[in-house]
Amino acid sequence: MADLISGFHLLATPAVLFALLIGSIGGVIIGAIPGVGAAVAIAILLPATFSMEPIVGLTMLLGIYGSSMYGGSLPAILINTPGTAVNALTTYDGHPMTKRGEALRALGLAYGASFTGGILSILALILLSPVLAKVAPMFGSREIFLAALLGVVLVVIAHRGQTFAAGSLAAFGILLSTIGLEPVRYTQRYTFGLDFLSSGVDLIVVVLGLFALSQGFLLASRPDETPTGGRVTGNMFRAMTGVFRHKRIVGAGSGIGVIMGMIPGVGEFTAQFLTYTYAQKTSKTPEAFGNGSPEGLVASESANNAVPAAAMIPLLALGIPGEALTAMMLAVFYVHNVVPGPGLFQNDIDFVYALYMAMLLLNILVVVFVGLSSNLLMRVIRIPTRFLGVAILTLGFVGVYSLRNSITDCALAAGFGMMGLVLKRQNLPTVPIILGMVLGGIMEVKLRASMARVKTPLDFVDRPIAAILASAIVLLIVLHIWGVIREARSKSPEDSHDHDIHNSQQG
Repeated sequence: MADLISGFHLLATPAVLFALLIGSIGGVIIGAIPGVGAAVAIAILLPATFSMEPIVGLTMLLGIYGSSMYGGSLPAILINTPGTAVNALTTYDGHPMTKRGEALRALGLAYGASFTGGILSILALILLSPVLAKVAPMFGSREIFLAALLGVVLVVIAHRGQTFAAGSLAAFGILLSTIGLEPVRYTQRYTFGLDFLSSGVDLIVVVLGLFALSQGFLLASRPDETPTGGRVTGNMFRAMTGVFRHKRIVGAGSGIGVIMGMIPGVGEFTAQFLTYTYAQKTSKTPEAFGNGSPEGLVASESANNAVPAAAMIPLLALGIPGEALTAMMLAVFYVHNVVPGPGLFQNDIDFVYALYMAMLLLNILVVVFVGLSSNLLMRVIRIPTRFLGVAILTLGFVGVYSLRNSITDCALAAGFGMMGLVLKRQNLPTVPIILGMVLGGIMEVKLRASMARVKTPLDFVDRPIAAILASAIVLLIVLHIWGVIREARSKSPEDSHDHDIHNSQQG
């Protein structure tokens, strides 16, 4: 209780509350604009947060992260265009409800499910914090190395159908993390005699290039679009109470969201599809899913909003980000010399509680804002896409230059922006590069620290947690390879049959 009160005092300062207000309302607006999204906004704002106190900067970024999904459901439901990638599943049932004349009910259910899922997940995590405070100190250098390696494996195998590409891009990210002065003997690695590479490739430059500048290039190069949508009439807050008719699905979505959020590399999409599948399998009207089912809408929105709070667990407890947005937040910790990991839960538990309470307050602020301003947000959606693209490019380059007043950084960011554009056009993931950079640096430091006490390979896994993590890595790789082999075997008879039919037709 004393830690909770201390956390509340840390949160209840004008600067933190103002940052939370700006982040939460700004996140909704950004989420409602198709083509922008939380990753782009956080990438652009990241350099500005370095001059703030850690709690202020993180609160603003958390506000954008947690609230963008609320805003993203608005265009998904009204104009069948998800504001953020996470809201794609919302279009399955949200837009058919709009076409039936139930736009108010659909938005109310989406906002109500998002709010309930977010609140339940944060309450669960506040209750879990004392447990995490006891478990986190059990992680030494070996365990954190294996946890980071597990994160890389999960990130790669989570991209089903693109495993090779995801693995290659994660390896490229790990390679980027090794450029510059080697941390023990200070020898040059992969600098090729170029002075600007001696300090390494800055994570923020890569983040801004891959996320912000690439999206700016993409929007600026496309034909101009101005989405339109109709007005919503009625009492939004009353419509939100409709979510309580689906308590079982909201509870399942929150629980699955918490579990999936805590596992690095999994995130909102897996939580959504697991909850959506559960809701469909247990529904009395499974045929309605995809055609305007309120249960399907509640399932997808409750699950995705339960993930952000849970995604902070591996970040705060072990210093390991689970996806790109928490990797960006890790940069804020590093800049202020705040080291997330076991020591944070032991020495600064009030800081952790302050972040959780900020997320609670964030959800309350956002649900009030969206309840009052849905029609106002529809005007924001109508911003022309090329204008958005130019604005993102301008803000992105300003952000890169402000880091070190370096034109070289701008050139590097532009190069990564073009790379990100190519990856997006080819539908290849960019997240593995960022996580490869972050986790690669963690793995190198922890591996070197742990090798001093390791004499044989078995010494590396002679502690319970290390053995569990190593077993999980091996098991996941074996199961993935087995799944790929089974999939190839199941396809091969059909392919040969199709080939025989094709030959007979030609004959």
